[in-house]
Amino acid sequence: MAAAEVRPAVVSDAPEIARIQRDTWRSAYTELLGEAAVAGLDIEELEKTWIETIEYPGTRVFLATEGEFTVGFCVVGRAPVSEVATADGSLPDDASTTALIASLLVEPRWGRRGHAGRLLANASAWLREDGATRGISWVAQTDHASLGFFRRAGWSPDGTVRILDTGSTNVREVRLTGGLDLELTP
Repeated sequence: MAAAEVRPAVVSDAPEIARIQRDTWRSAYTELLGEAAVAGLDIEELEKTWIETIEYPGTRVFLATEGEFTVGFCVVGRAPVSEVATADGSLPDDASTTALIASLLVEPRWGRRGHAGRLLANASAWLREDGATRGISWVAQTDHASLGFFRRAGWSPDGTVRILDTGSTNVREVRLTGGLDLELTP
């Protein structure tokens, strides 16, 4: 295996991030999100969105690389109040220090090589430095690979669910929560 690393994304990475999102959604998430939602992914629009995301204050996009290839990404930042609130709208005591793992995606052909773990560990370190004490992420209830990954990292469902309307189908998502004290093991 070539050297695997994680680094912060820069604006010039937006086309590659957009490609990874489009290709991975097409190969791994068409059934989950619906054909129309995935077929409607426009690469130019995705690139614009990724530029905005990379430049957005308080948000960090991390890239996983293996050798010369970009193989995955992770988007993190402080969790908006709407993401932290319980089903009844109340906020936990640590709402102001809760972070959101908004997206963590590794191309399937690069899977099972530790890239997702490196992305989450690096993102967690940055979030801890920024004062975050806990993380949350939303994962489709039927995405067993992602649920298993987060569980192995010590995260678990907190009982909150939501329905994502993709325009083609409804996706039930569960909110996972966990600590940010993650370390890579050699």
